[in-house]
Amino acid sequence: MKINSTVLLTLILLVLMLGAGSVSALLGFEMGSAALKGVTTPDGRPTSKFPSSRTNGSQQLGVALLKEDEILKIVKARIEGKTKAAKSERLEEDDEETNSSRQKPQEQPPVVVPEKLSPGFPVTAESEGVTFAVQSVRYSGGDLLMRVNMQNQGADSVRFLYSFLDVSDEKGRTLSASTEGLPAELPANGPVVSGTVIIPTALLDDVNKISLSLTDYPAQKLKLEVLDVPVER
Repeated sequence: MKINSTVLLTLILLVLMLGAGSVSALLGFEMGSAALKGVTTPDGRPTSKFPSSRTNGSQQLGVALLKEDEILKIVKARIEGKTKAAKSERLEEDDEETNSSRQKPQEQPPVVVPEKLSPGFPVTAESEGVTFAVQSVRYSGGDLLMRVNMQNQGADSVRFLYSFLDVSDEKGRTLSASTEGLPAELPANGPVVSGTVIIPTALLDDVNKISLSLTDYPAQKLKLEVLDVPVER
């Protein structure tokens, strides 16, 4: 009796366990089915069908690939178009430059006006082929400006130190003076060079004539004396 009751109890437990397992499996299946409602498999085909016009029906649309020859023709056409555009721009710029150059009047060389000398000028001195000439005098500001030309037509070059330039009035009074632009050396057979002798007007209140004396340095072989240069105002 004890054995039969144990077997019966075991069978009851197995039945309960199988029933519980079946119920839980059914509930899991129903819950999974409810969760997957509305989920569809994606279309993995490479092309899709799109509706076209009603007359032509449906057509499949895909990617249109160009051939290599057509690509080369397109690139060549674009390059030629850019080249032609650049050439036309260059031609237009050249035409503009040509027109502008034609419109501009030709520059004329400066006209050299011969120097108009005042009466009594130039006052010239010459020694050993060297010429010293006062071309003109004028007052500017607080100074008397004497424009001087020098030229060496001798066979040897000559040097000067203009601190040895002596300037005096008609009464024999020594006047202070400075020079500007006169060369320190005159080459043999050289061109005419110009400079300026500057005398303060404060020293010329009662002066009408000025004399200048210059010698070369250091040899002192020549003596240039320009006498009685008129400086009246």
